[in-house]
Amino acid sequence: MPRHTRDVSVRGSRDQAPSSNRRRKPEPWYSLSRKPMNIIHVENLIKKFGTITAVDNIQLNVESGQMFGFLGPNGAGKSTTIKILATLLRPTAGKAVVAGFDVLTNPNEVRRSIGLVFQDQSLDDRLTAQENLWFHAMLYDLPSSVFVERANDVLRLVDLLDRRHSLVRTFSGGMKRRLEIARGLLHHPKVLFLDEPTLGLDPQTRNAIWKHVKELREEKGTTIFMTTHYMEEAEHCDRIAVIDHGKIQAVDSPAMLKRMIGGDKIIVSGDEALADDIKKAYNVEVQKIGNDVHFQMAAGAEFVPRLVSDLAGRIKSIQVKEPSLEDVFLRLTGHSIRVQEGSSLDQLRQAAQLWRRR
Repeated sequence: MPRHTRDVSVRGSRDQAPSSNRRRKPEPWYSLSRKPMNIIHVENLIKKFGTITAVDNIQLNVESGQMFGFLGPNGAGKSTTIKILATLLRPTAGKAVVAGFDVLTNPNEVRRSIGLVFQDQSLDDRLTAQENLWFHAMLYDLPSSVFVERANDVLRLVDLLDRRHSLVRTFSGGMKRRLEIARGLLHHPKVLFLDEPTLGLDPQTRNAIWKHVKELREEKGTTIFMTTHYMEEAEHCDRIAVIDHGKIQAVDSPAMLKRMIGGDKIIVSGDEALADDIKKAYNVEVQKIGNDVHFQMAAGAEFVPRLVSDLAGRIKSIQVKEPSLEDVFLRLTGHSIRVQEGSSLDQLRQAAQLWRRR
């Protein structure tokens, strides 16, 4: 296969006029001309692996055009849910509908309607960027006349147009991730699934990836469904589902989720009895994390002088912070997000990703 400009040929059946006796595909129920509707609907979804319940009776709706985030630690059920929605896993029970098609009864129609960026890198680094896109185009029967324009379009969107003839093995980790996103958009999916899209990337590259994801949502109107355990990434989403141990704990916008905290977060450190005394004196819920005592209080900055006066000599340090999604997760689950936890397979996968993206 030559590595430079050529006429990319794919199966031409889609270039021909459709036959009148060809069986028509079921039509999706949504229309871009209507007001936003639920492009993803999940009802009582369960997935078990033996005695382990990875997805535990979840309910979920995602509107067309939204950027929707699945926030949770390793092992929470995020990737398992995406695999079910992408028809890569069969659910044990429940119903899932994507772009108007049931994942069990119309899996092929679902696959034509979605793009998927896997957690693990899946490019062929022996091929160029354009050749990786061409292979994807063949899988989707994309006509060669359409491929050239779309390939240039998606590569331009992720700032890789000038590298379309470069071997992928010469790309950085961030460039590979951007190419995977471009590939997922090539066939114009209604929904783009991003499974931990920035795992193993440095903060600067993660910010660049999110810049491109926001642009594609604005330019193409694509619905984005992404998983992450990075709190700062979840802030980019229109709505977030907080998931832990296979159960959805809450679904709302980042602002509304943080509003449920009910005040500023105050973090103090001091003697052993400090937590119990604060709880009794101010009638607040406290959480002991390491040597620190965490609690919420309205107008936290104004409350601090009173706290210092009441507990004179007992406080070693004090901080006041606005509520964060970390606080939300802590409130909903009773523990902080387990970024560092996971099976040995999870840890091995992340180490491999870091090595490949050097």
